[in-house]
Amino acid sequence: MERKIGREKVTYSIEVDAGFVLIENVPARVNADTGEQLFAPETVECLQKAVWEGAQPARFVETPVYDFRMLG
Repeated sequence: MERKIGREKVTYSIEVDAGFVLIENVPARVNADTGEQLFAPETVECLQKAVWEGAQPARFVETPVYDFRMLG
């Protein structure tokens, strides 16, 4: 079976200090069949630098958090 991988801009999320950081418009190769996102090494380095060095965010969002154990 042939894997179909295309280039897209995605939103990358990472948990940092009991909160989440979202980085929008990240270039990635995305497997059309599985949704798996693949990042170039230089993209990963840029993401890490932005998060660990505290780059200025473009905006802030408020996010609700649900605990699966309390649902249903």
